[in-house]
Amino acid sequence: MHIVLDETAMAAAGQGNVLASRLIHRAHAEPGWFLYAPACALVEADRARPGTAEHLAALPGITVLDLDLAAALAVAQQETWAAAHSRHAAQPTADRPEGAVIATTAPKRWEGEPVRVLDLSP
Repeated sequence: MHIVLDETAMAAAGQGNVLASRLIHRAHAEPGWFLYAPACALVEADRARPGTAEHLAALPGITVLDLDLAAALAVAQQETWAAAHSRHAAQPTADRPEGAVIATTAPKRWEGEPVRVLDLSP
């Protein structure tokens, strides 16, 4: 299972959201579970809740995704960097042929987008 945390899910994890905590635990403890934190979304999460970026980046089950050229080009075409980088990270790749699911506490924001969503709302 490949899951991309958007900035709302990252902030929720820092505030003790049980569902986000379960995802983090699974990514650390269970084979086949992968959790990704796109760098642009990590910046926005840290702006909303200072200390979030450092905390999440230190967790062993989370992979921080850099802003490479393909991601930068995707970000340049969208309104917000965080959402654009999260959406780009969820797209199919050679490593993730079926793409990834976006974990969020704001599922309505992803309506109409070509992504699968995991609602972490309490």
